[in-house]
Amino acid sequence: MRVITGIYKGRHFEVPRNFKARPTTDFAKENLFNVLNGYLDFEEQPTALDLFAGTGSITIELLSRGCGKVISVERDMQHFRFINQVVSSLKASNSFPIHTDVFRYLPRCNEQFDFIFADPPYALEKLTELPDLIFSHNLLRPDGLFVLEHGKTNEFGRHPNFIEHRAYGSVNFSFFKAKETTTG
Repeated sequence: MRVITGIYKGRHFEVPRNFKARPTTDFAKENLFNVLNGYLDFEEQPTALDLFAGTGSITIELLSRGCGKVISVERDMQHFRFINQVVSSLKASNSFPIHTDVFRYLPRCNEQFDFIFADPPYALEKLTELPDLIFSHNLLRPDGLFVLEHGKTNEFGRHPNFIEHRAYGSVNFSFFKAKETTTG
């Protein structure tokens, strides 16, 4: 696993061979972050939530680019320990890995984020429920961004918060935006 840019640029972390996680490819990750630069100002130290964190690749990239706080949610104990090990080696005090199931965490979360990323297993039965869970629990700040990584069989274009879709090989990203609140 390689960090693409930022303060940890070029750092490599050896992912154990027996991992069940499917990390986002470097090609897809690099393109994703190129797109994110148009949505997020990393100099403003946005807060982020990484769901189904797996290897922690996205978490580390977010920290490297300047996120002020990153919470990583991972259910698998081996993956959770690996994320903790990497974060500890970086001395990243603004990273908060949490060992729990995403579907238990979301209803209990009482924070809002500038950016939420989710990379569930593509065959996850509840994958299509994730956008509604994010928005129904008000987890994004006004104008916040949610990106869902998924396989080619999922289509979110009709979701009221959907803004765009990007595909990089077999990796698909659907982008959703929180509506800005207006005062009247």
